[in-house]
Amino acid sequence: MDTQRLAALLFPEPLKTPEEYEAMYPKRSLPEGAKVTRLGPSPTGFIHLGNLYGALADERLAHQSGGKMFLRIEDTDNKREVEGAAQMIVDTLRYFGISFDEGDFGDSEIGEYGPYRQRRRVDIYHAYAKKLVLDGKAYPCFCTEEALSQMHEKQEAEKANFGYYGKWATHRDWTLEQIEEAIGAGMSYVLRFRSDATGKTFTIEDGIRGELTMPENDNDFVLLKSDGVPTYHFAHAVDDHLMRTTHVVRGEEWLATLPIHVQLFEALGFELPTYCHTAQLMKIDEETNVKRKISKRKDPEFSLSFYKTEGYDSTAVREYLLMVLNSGFEDWRLQNPGLPFTEFMFSAENMGVSGAVFDLNKLNDVCKNVLATKTADEIYDAMAAWAKEYDPEYYALFTRDPAFSKAFLSIGRGGEKPRKDLYSYKQAKMFNSFFFDELFEMEDSFPENISSEDIKKLLTEYLASYNHGDDQSTWFSKVRDIAEANGFAPQVKQYKKDPDAYKGHIGDVSAVIRIALTGRSNAPDLWCVQQVLGEEKTKERLGRI
Repeated sequence: MDTQRLAALLFPEPLKTPEEYEAMYPKRSLPEGAKVTRLGPSPTGFIHLGNLYGALADERLAHQSGGKMFLRIEDTDNKREVEGAAQMIVDTLRYFGISFDEGDFGDSEIGEYGPYRQRRRVDIYHAYAKKLVLDGKAYPCFCTEEALSQMHEKQEAEKANFGYYGKWATHRDWTLEQIEEAIGAGMSYVLRFRSDATGKTFTIEDGIRGELTMPENDNDFVLLKSDGVPTYHFAHAVDDHLMRTTHVVRGEEWLATLPIHVQLFEALGFELPTYCHTAQLMKIDEETNVKRKISKRKDPEFSLSFYKTEGYDSTAVREYLLMVLNSGFEDWRLQNPGLPFTEFMFSAENMGVSGAVFDLNKLNDVCKNVLATKTADEIYDAMAAWAKEYDPEYYALFTRDPAFSKAFLSIGRGGEKPRKDLYSYKQAKMFNSFFFDELFEMEDSFPENISSEDIKKLLTEYLASYNHGDDQSTWFSKVRDIAEANGFAPQVKQYKKDPDAYKGHIGDVSAVIRIALTGRSNAPDLWCVQQVLGEEKTKERLGRI
């Protein structure tokens, strides 16, 4: 085969040479050991937990080593592209604290290794595709979709491996004359890689999984589609080489493609990056109690928009994912509660290789710990920002008297044992909703062991004795006296010692007051609630029963 004539036939347009592109994109000038990572999402308008999971690993590996992290928009499938998706990706990841050094940011591009959008790099791919043709490592394939479908059916009938290889590679050995005739007749074609696999295996060192041994790829996979746009496999190889990527972090579902990528890098004469295949994100199915892959269809928490609309603090989500990503982070955080996460030495070797379980309840616990460290002012600002975007009606209530809202957010905040009852700003709204008359509801019933007559009597006596100026100790003494005068044990341990001697205990009496005042049995410290509500509102609420 005259590969010079074939290359000229397939690529008649003027193209730069690979050598020119190598000069345009030289090796990066970075400190020794610095890593270069990338995130390469498709601009579909959907960014998910897996993207953030991988991006956190990318960011830590790059920035803690003095390297670079860039954003590449992989838009070779333009049918799926959503307008404005690139900017949405950047904004969403920025919300979670992921910063890129280079990339396509929707309205701008930063960096010397672009374009960072694959559809703007078609000439580059064609230059390297032409090189493969010249080297006898690529050829045109004229199979129609119908022919490929028939081939698939025959392979299934013969119980052969699926793919385009060996006797199934119909156009692999066409002569130049046959190719010229087909192109002259206007037949559509793709460009395929010519695999030289011999049935051997290869070994590679995965950054997370260690040494992997796999069979060589024997499929003549597609490099360029019929419209000249590259496949993911080809584009990523060329891009990662020219952008000088050193570490590729991706999910374990990509392991099956590793033989293709290793083969491509070798054929193109590129240095292979270190592949780091992360464990798939899993969850325990609520119905079956069995671990399964987290799902876009079944699990709303798979979408990153879930955490924004629900009002999860972005730093808390990041903290939890770092715990999932790297063994040792949770213990490190316990020992270093005040240090920024960037002080933790993240390691690819300490990432798990089996399914990483994402537990929403565990996330909520982490969020409670994070929110417990924030001041009332910080919580107020974050809640106001969330409500302004996602709950405008509540925003109007919450911000009409900032001092009042900060006062109820201050309850139990600070000190050695701060309250840990808030895990998201949406949940904080619900938890504190009773402070606003517009949202007040009687959500819980009074204790069943207290009659309606006793409830009325307890509240009447409480109101009669109520003095808004009482300190907490004086206030509680009055509650205890009312309880004892009405047949309730003034201490819980007394009730437990002789329950038949009492109607209930001091906790039951406090519950009556709490429910009358807040509408629920679970609420912040009762004395503090009254101080925030004020004397008039406290008496008005208690007088309703």
